[in-house]
Amino acid sequence: MLKTSDPTAAADRKPARPLPRDTGLDAGRVRAISLDLDDTLWPIWPTIERAEAALQEWLNVHAPATAAWSATPGALRGIRNHMQMVRPDLAHDLSALRRESIRLALQCAGDDPALAEPAFEVFFEHRQRVELFDDALPALAWLSSRYPVVALTNGNADVKRAGLGEHFRGSLSAREFGVGKPDARIFHAAAEMLGVEAGEVLHVGDDAHLDGVGALQAGMQLAWLNRERQAWHHAPLQPHLTVHDLLALCRALD
Repeated sequence: MLKTSDPTAAADRKPARPLPRDTGLDAGRVRAISLDLDDTLWPIWPTIERAEAALQEWLNVHAPATAAWSATPGALRGIRNHMQMVRPDLAHDLSALRRESIRLALQCAGDDPALAEPAFEVFFEHRQRVELFDDALPALAWLSSRYPVVALTNGNADVKRAGLGEHFRGSLSAREFGVGKPDARIFHAAAEMLGVEAGEVLHVGDDAHLDGVGALQAGMQLAWLNRERQAWHHAPLQPHLTVHDLLALCRALD
């Protein structure tokens, strides 16, 4: 066994990861829940990949030149990244960003840019066909039976079209509000929608910066959903509670 003074011990150990130091959840103060969607209730990238595959199939039929061009791996993603740079005004509106990216692809390929609208609708329909994490639905049912819950997202998921509308008092997106997380204003708007003060809201989300820093700076309590056991890099801010699945959150609130 290596002693702590053994000079080889440090080399064998991996560098320490900055773990969150939870400040302690005050469950008695929680009167409402704001809840992130993508990568909190479902994994986002499999959803986007399925939606992009459906879009590609539609383009094969209705815009073959664009389909041939976009069949190159990463082509659609590349043009979307380009659009993000040239249209920073759309940063908070992922639907408009996706629609205009499709329009630019159609133009570049020589197809009718008016096809961007129906093409986007195909993508958007499939983007709502989410596959929930195993813990998501039972946890959502438990939470919504005890607290008013509002969806708070920078993305363009629609909880009603995703079949989850019954569990939410409302939904607030960056596209609708005009700014996204981590801006404190969208968190305060969520609290107003819930009819409570920001300090009475528990925000639940997976993104340490967008959800975590945003909620804490807005004066909310934070339950950081850390499914992948990532490091926390935002000291001195710290979550009130860190959980690795949503059922653990329910147990903490029970």
